Amino acid sequence: MLFNSFEFLVFFAIIFVSFYSLSHKFRWLLLLLASCFFYMYFIPEYILILFFTILITYYSAILIEKSTIKKQRKQILIISILLNISILSYFKYFNFLNNNLSTFLEFFSVENRIPLLEIILPVGLSFFIFQSISYSIEVYRGTLPVERHLGYYSLYVMFFPQLVAGPIERPQNILPQLKKKSKFSFTNLESGLKLILLGLFKKVVVADQLSFFVDNVYASQLNQSPEQIFVAAILFSFQIYCDFSGYSDMAIGLAKTMGIDLMTNFKQPYFSYSLTHFWQRWHISLSSWFKDYLYIPLGGNRESRFKTYRNIFIIFAVSGLWHGSSWTFVIWGLIHGFVVTIERIFKYNPKNKNFFIRSIGVFITFFILTIAWVFFRSSNIDQAFNFLFLLKNISTEKIITLLSNSEVFYNFILVSLLIIVDFFDTKINLNNLNIVSKTLFYTLVLIFILIMGSFNNNSFIYFQF
Repeated sequence: MLFNSFEFLVFFAIIFVSFYSLSHKFRWLLLLLASCFFYMYFIPEYILILFFTILITYYSAILIEKSTIKKQRKQILIISILLNISILSYFKYFNFLNNNLSTFLEFFSVENRIPLLEIILPVGLSFFIFQSISYSIEVYRGTLPVERHLGYYSLYVMFFPQLVAGPIERPQNILPQLKKKSKFSFTNLESGLKLILLGLFKKVVVADQLSFFVDNVYASQLNQSPEQIFVAAILFSFQIYCDFSGYSDMAIGLAKTMGIDLMTNFKQPYFSYSLTHFWQRWHISLSSWFKDYLYIPLGGNRESRFKTYRNIFIIFAVSGLWHGSSWTFVIWGLIHGFVVTIERIFKYNPKNKNFFIRSIGVFITFFILTIAWVFFRSSNIDQAFNFLFLLKNISTEKIITLLSNSEVFYNFILVSLLIIVDFFDTKINLNNLNIVSKTLFYTLVLIFILIMGSFNNNSFIYFQF
């Protein structure tokens, strides 16, 4: 069930009314049943995988709390993490590893007899696995008491607004909110609906419209001019931002209407003046997860420079693999790791520089991001390099001519609208505007959605991760 579908509109309207109609002691059950129904709407039997991960971390956390022996506690934690990672690896990486094994054995003229599996990746698997692991680690660290109510813990993992594409929440943020008594609030409703509206705008008006041009170029790359490839690369940068941040906005907004605050996941990332700055503003829940649970445990930047740079590369290589079981994602991650390392070596940080230097930094950062996104979007490494190779033949005159094309011009109008809406959303506090100004703004956004939106129930890009 997609946020941008009529079915979800009906589903959430029923849940919202029921939530505030029920006594507080039954709300967790309503949300849990709603989350089960929401997840089963995709592939019903895969909910068993979700239940299995919940039971693993639920009972392992209890064993960790009961144990007084540090070594034993650590062993239980490691087993819990390995079980969760094994589930993720089987569904997401088995065929990837098997294909690479076949390639390796070919050098020795040996046939790999392990068959490839016909596996459909459970939607949102990487997200709820990481959320489950964070709970186990926090209990082990002693920063969080064990949640003995299986229903509340299950709801923490399964809460439907952020179940399949985040934000990846921490248990100390969500569990207390699920238990608190929340009364209906017009302020929460207004804030939530604003985010839902803005998220829907990003998804159906910008991301889904841009996808027509981008998908066509990538599908028939050999028949495209270098200028079309160049434009497609730029537009994909905005497509993936609007698609993913649009989902996050809607998820945060849906939770907000029920009095639950999810963490902010995006902060205008394409205005970042460096890649280090970018990862403080893009997919914040994932980057902070890697920082807290992998980068710092590896030593962070507390040891030698070499180990610091090593840790950076490990983090970004793992981040690449987290996104997908393909070498294109690994290369995407390593590009980011390489640039972040270079920035650290030369202490590149234009934060306190003048506007002109920061603007140059924003331009360079966006250029690097766009190149990296080519690997992220491409089906394989050959396609990515062919894509980039064709860019060397770009003609400025032909670019200008292409921009006059009605479809391309329309796409850049959409990007301009995005920048305007994003500016008003972040630079001007809409909550401080009077009722007339707010109503006018929301009405205009709604008109854009109804007139310019693509309502083909297009899935979200990050559902595949």
